[in-house]
Amino acid sequence: MTALATRIRRIGLPRLAVHLSVLLIVIIWLIPTLGILVTSVRDRDQITTSGWWTAFSSSVQTSAARLGDPSEQRQEGAAYVITGNVFEEGAAGTVRAFGVRVQEPAAFEAGEAAEIGDGETLTVNEDGSYVHASTAPFEGSRGQRVYLSVASAPEFTLENYERVIAAEGLGQSFINSLTVTIPATIIPILIAAFAAYALSWMQFPGRALILATIIGLIVVPLQMSLIPLLRLYNEISILFGVPSKTYAGIWLAHTAFGMPLAIYLLRNYIAGLPKEIIESARVDGASDFEIFMKIVLPLSFPALASFAIFQFLWVWNDLLIAIVFLGTGRDQLVLTGSLNALLGSRGGNWEILTASAFITIIIPLLVFFGLQRYLVRGLLAGSVKGG
Repeated sequence: MTALATRIRRIGLPRLAVHLSVLLIVIIWLIPTLGILVTSVRDRDQITTSGWWTAFSSSVQTSAARLGDPSEQRQEGAAYVITGNVFEEGAAGTVRAFGVRVQEPAAFEAGEAAEIGDGETLTVNEDGSYVHASTAPFEGSRGQRVYLSVASAPEFTLENYERVIAAEGLGQSFINSLTVTIPATIIPILIAAFAAYALSWMQFPGRALILATIIGLIVVPLQMSLIPLLRLYNEISILFGVPSKTYAGIWLAHTAFGMPLAIYLLRNYIAGLPKEIIESARVDGASDFEIFMKIVLPLSFPALASFAIFQFLWVWNDLLIAIVFLGTGRDQLVLTGSLNALLGSRGGNWEILTASAFITIIIPLLVFFGLQRYLVRGLLAGSVKGG
């Protein structure tokens, strides 16, 4: 305790509170992700009977079985006996309890000789073998129905992912999302970088008005422009005789919606670069294009990476714009659209939904962790100085 108290004093209470807060946020973020991953590799029956946090322990399920019919009985002394196994061939599990009424499926412990009435006794063992005995011959054409509480060992499988990628068509949607997201991330960065440099280091009339207009466009909801923009696309398609819903159209739409934030973010960063570097390059005879390509662009990589993270995640997770400007056909449907379709038609198939969801977050996670070291640097740079 003394060493712990000394360490706390050395760190300081404010700093310790920050560390604990960050740890809490990480745990809160990690738990649902871990739950999706574990559920996506579990067996369907185990998902419906127990939570993902019990995935590494045995799960107990209630099932029904039919004993052998009276034609299988044999006489042993004064008793008539039917024997067999409640498990179907190839099935596995351990019987914990059994019962003959649906209201009491676990009325008797496994291995217990249960009196079920009319001189009949039933014993179901843990391995599923049973002995159904009676003092009188069994009658009828069907065997006794029995209810079982069966403990199954944890079972993990990659079949859920195979079904999602192959049978459910998510593989094509994955390619469609990449086809939409990569150009829709690169194009606005290229355009916004040039615009940000011009608004930062080039003198021309109306520069302040243009910058104010761009800042104002950031707060305009994109839903307001969907219908007018779609009508414009339709008119252009009729004029030139081309389809209105194409990849080029959705690239332009995402570029337009992401451009104001991109210009604003990059302008703040580029304006904060040392003025001496730009002036020295101009004294040496460098043009604005050469200054931008050889000096500004390499120094602006943290800001470019920061916006790339935002734009990639936004486009990758988009559903509305993809449906409006690309369509819902199988060849155009993106990942979010496929997930939405699965949710509508397979509301109870959690193994399919979780496998699909985890596939969708793989690429964003790789992008985020690959560029996250530039995120804070790019966001904060230029916040205390600018042109």
